[in-house]
Amino acid sequence: MSSRFLMITPEDGKDVLRCLAAPARLSILEILHAKGSLNVNEIADLLDLPQSTTSTHINQMEEAGLIRTEVQKARKGSQKICHAVHDEIVLTFTRPSEASDEAIEVSMPVGLYSGYDVYAPCGMCGPDAIIGYLDNPDTFLSPDRMKAGLLWFTRGYVDYQFPNNARIKGAPIRELELLLELSSEVPGTSENWPSDITISINGKAIATWTSPGDFGDRRGKLTPDWWKLRGSQYGVLKSFRVTDSGTFIDGMRVSDITLHDLELLEHRSVRVRIEVPEKAEHPGGINIFGRGFGNYDQDIVLRIKT
Repeated sequence: MSSRFLMITPEDGKDVLRCLAAPARLSILEILHAKGSLNVNEIADLLDLPQSTTSTHINQMEEAGLIRTEVQKARKGSQKICHAVHDEIVLTFTRPSEASDEAIEVSMPVGLYSGYDVYAPCGMCGPDAIIGYLDNPDTFLSPDRMKAGLLWFTRGYVDYQFPNNARIKGAPIRELELLLELSSEVPGTSENWPSDITISINGKAIATWTSPGDFGDRRGKLTPDWWKLRGSQYGVLKSFRVTDSGTFIDGMRVSDITLHDLELLEHRSVRVRIEVPEKAEHPGGINIFGRGFGNYDQDIVLRIKT
């Protein structure tokens, strides 16, 4: 199951596209993939560039979420080690498919989860105020959670139970799609804060997507004015789709899990788990955006095509 790729659109990928427009930055990515992690001086030597110019490129790439860096001790002082974040970067001009007459669609408010186990920092927001107490998992028991348009936690999961209307209708299922707006979660915000977010359906982990960061560089199109600008503002709209030939994220095949594996006709409901696993390689938390927050005016959408 692959998780080290980034799917962008012209709308949400402008910073990445701008960064990739420089040949030197493309060369840095090629070198990091070919040779593994390197320090700034090693990269500068391989590209025959001044150390200062290389540092500028690396800073810009780090801000765009294309690489991550860490400072390690060296013989004299310290050195910055650079790591490539993604194996693939895909630009798509298409949005997730629109509903059709053959699609059965259910929209689930983000606060209408059927179960949870979350760890602080965590919290929820409604259209007018924070719900309950910040960083207290017990707040997720509050009846006011029904009003939530944004929820976040560091690790753990939330479960949602959708009606299996295709089973009620008695129609064969040819595709299942889950649409939701997601980002990582860090105190404040950081565009370079990867987080492995796993989606499970009926107890089967179908795919893991690595969110590149927690976005707060500008206010979300729908995010209320009262929500502090230093807080999470918007996410990335993701499509998780399961067919007879496998599972796809934004149209890219990422796993061998098929509709048959989900046993949809044997269950009255479709159980969806959204999780940051405890043993994730990048346990960077999660924000789930619903109506009234982020860039997309929707809750969590489950679409079944018959």
